[in-house]
Amino acid sequence: MLNGISKILTGDMLKVLCDMGHGDVLVIGDANFPGETLAKSTTYGKLIRCPGIDVAGLYDAICDIFPIDVDYSEVPAAIMQLTEADMAKGEPEPEAWADYRKILHKRYPDADLVNIDRFEFYEKTKKAYVIIQTGEERKYGNLMLVKGCVM
Repeated sequence: MLNGISKILTGDMLKVLCDMGHGDVLVIGDANFPGETLAKSTTYGKLIRCPGIDVAGLYDAICDIFPIDVDYSEVPAAIMQLTEADMAKGEPEPEAWADYRKILHKRYPDADLVNIDRFEFYEKTKKAYVIIQTGEERKYGNLMLVKGCVM
C-alpha cells in the first residue's frame, strides 16, 4: 500500500502508467470491450484486467497521477460515439460520459471528450500502449486517454 494513491491501482497498473511516455495511449475499456482481441493486435500487447472496477472509478483513481496531453494532442481524451443504429433509435447520451467529463474537468476545466467512431476507436486502440479492461457495464463505457508531459 502507498499513501496518497488509490488502493485500486495495482503495482502492474502503476508500472505501466509510469512506463508510458508522452503521446502514448491508454484505453480503459468496459466489460464488453474486445480487450483480449485488440491487445493481441497492439504493438505492445498489454492487457490488464480490472473486473471489479468501473471506468469512472479507475479514471478517477488515476487522474491525479496521469497527465493528459491537452497541450499537444488533437484528441487527448476520447469516447466511442454511438453507432448510427443507436442514434436512429434515439439512444440518449450514455450516462457514463457525464462521469468522465466531470473527472476530466476536475483537472482540465477547458478540455472535453471527443467522440470517435466505433471502428476508428478500435483501430486507434491497436496502437495503444495498454488496455485496461474493467467491469464497467454501462453502454459506451470506453475511454481513451493520451499521456501528456509531467510538469
